[in-house]
Parts: sequence; C-alpha cells; structure tokens
Amino acid sequence: MQFLENLNIDFLSKRKIAYIFSSALLIIGIIGIMFRGLQLGIDFKGGTEIALKFEKPINISEMRDELNQIGLGNVEVKTFGGETGALIRTELQEIPPALLQNVVASVEKRISELFPEVNRAIVDTSSSAIVYQLDTTFNANSVSDELFAAGYQTGVQEGNKLVVNIGMAFLIEESLRNSITDNPFVIQKEDQVGPKIGSELKRDSIIAVLLALLVILIYLGFRFKFVFALGAVAALFHDVLITLGLFSLLYNLIPGLNLEISISVVAAFLTLVGYSINDTVIVFDRIRENLKIHKTANLEVNINKAINKTIRRTVITSATTLFVVTILLFFGGDVLRGFAFTLFFGIIIGTYSSIFVASPFVLEYAFRSKKKIEF
Repeated sequence: MQFLENLNIDFLSKRKIAYIFSSALLIIGIIGIMFRGLQLGIDFKGGTEIALKFEKPINISEMRDELNQIGLGNVEVKTFGGETGALIRTELQEIPPALLQNVVASVEKRISELFPEVNRAIVDTSSSAIVYQLDTTFNANSVSDELFAAGYQTGVQEGNKLVVNIGMAFLIEESLRNSITDNPFVIQKEDQVGPKIGSELKRDSIIAVLLALLVILIYLGFRFKFVFALGAVAALFHDVLITLGLFSLLYNLIPGLNLEISISVVAAFLTLVGYSINDTVIVFDRIRENLKIHKTANLEVNINKAINKTIRRTVITSATTLFVVTILLFFGGDVLRGFAFTLFFGIIIGTYSSIFVASPFVLEYAFRSKKKIEF
C-alpha cells in the first residue's frame, strides 16, 4: 500500500460528477422500491417457511405445481442451497380446517399399517396435534417409537395418551412424500411467525434504524459541528437507500440474489450504518485537525488533505472487510447471503459516500452560507 502514501488527489473537484452519480443511483433505487417494492421475509410477513434437502436434484416447477394442488393458497417454492434443496413458504401458520381431515386420515393409515391390531380412539384433534387414547401404556410407547422412527413428531402423556404433532410442515411433507416417491428428503428447518409478531418486528426494525441515525446525529453534533452531523447522516441515508434499491432491482433478475428483507438483513443495515459512520468520523477528525493547524488555508484544501491522509487506512480496512464478506456471500449459504450482500455493497457505497457525500456536504454548506468553519 506504499502507492497510497503522500497522495494529492483533488477529490472535491469531482464532487459534481459524484452528485450526478449518486442522484442517478438514488432515483433508480427509489423508483425500484416504489414500483417493484421490497420482498419481505417471513420475519415480517408472517407465515411458515420450510427448507427441504433431497438426495437428488429436483424440479422446482413440478414441486410448485404439486403443492398448488394441496389447497394452501399462495405457495412460494424456490431453490435453497443448490439443486437438491428447496425452500417452501406459505402465508398460512396452521393447517386449514378443510385439509385437517386429510391429515388425520394420513396418520390413521400409517398407524394401521404399523399396528393393525392395536385398539385406539381419537380423543382430541386440533390444527397442531392429534391425541389418541390407547388401551395400554406399552402400546402407546410402542406406537410412539415407531411413528417417531418414521419421521413423525410424537409423545406420550399420562393416561395412555399418544400425541402426534402436526402442522404445515407435516402437511407439505406428507404431500411430497406421496408425490415424489423416488427422491427421499429431510426437513432442514421450519420457521413459523404469526402476523402480529411480523408486524411488530417490522415496526421495531424501522424504529431501530431511525433511532440509530438520530443518536448519531446528536453525537456528531456535539463532537464536531451540526453541519458535520447533517453531512454524516445524509451519507448514511444515501447508503441505506441505494442498498435497499439494489434489493428491489435485483430480485428475480439474478439467480441466487432473490433476496428478502429479514431480521438478519436489518442487522446488516445497522452494521453498515456503524461501519460507514466510523469511516466518516475518521475523515471528519482529520478535517478538524487540519482546520486547527492550517487556519488560513482554504476549506476545500483542508478537506482534500484530510481525505488524502485517510485514504490509505480506508482502502486497507474496506478491502480486508470485503474479503471476508465476499467469502460469506459466495460460500456462506442462503441463510447468510442477504446479510453478506448488504454488507458487501454497503461497504463499497459507504466508503464512496464518506469521500464524495459527507465531506462535500460540509463544503457546500460553507459556500452557500458564506460562513467560516472553525474549531
């Protein structure tokens, strides 16, 4: 990194080009959000999400057609972690009453195949469990063990009662096992979020981001001057909006980047805010130092000197962080892809905004207000 020492680049002379570039990105991103929208994950929409792992490659279109015939309404199916993985999402949290009898019949059939002579009676049925009364505790435990080995979630209660837990995952699993007989699979994960919880998470996430920006504004206003705080927060809004725009524009355009806004993505945005503001504060700190030492120098000269002095540190820090994030983006799997994508592009945009958005904002304020900035 010796080539980055003793730089004397006039960054601020390129600020009008940067304004056009940033404005174009912001307009494209905002238009994308307005017309294409943001795809919210199950954390915010509510519903059931199930990840399956098959032994052989699968045909997503055929699986989607099969699940649409069950009667679950809008079902989303896409690849997950490769050609043998599938992610199934439905807005339902529990089995519809119209399909519950089919589930009960499926469990009854399985028990009859395993234990045709065991006396049993259904004493309770709900959208989450079927409760059987068996004649002996031994039979209840035996049926429970066999069903568990076959992939059912079971348990035995006092009074010879056998509980078979059912849910959306159970219904989808049973349907696929009946239709895809030559390709065994296992359930990797099942997440379920109610609509009320999803709505609360959405509200709390927005509040968390806005509070973070407000606290940063107050802190920088005390540490530097209020114009510096406004420049830093403007740069943060710039970073967040452009990255959100990428989420909207790239959805269904690039394979593997059908990314949704989830809790992990919100965490990535908060991490991005912290990372970007740290870079901006370092530049501002050097600007303040230059203004104290070179009091008679032009403000534009002092800001350029500050950026040139900190560019080496900025490039090294961003490059090393991007190296790790790139590994997560390509090899971290689908679960971490949204988090890694946010940080990957956010770090690039955040580094750019520290140089071409936050610092020029201070210069533009001084020019337009015709006030001298002193410390």
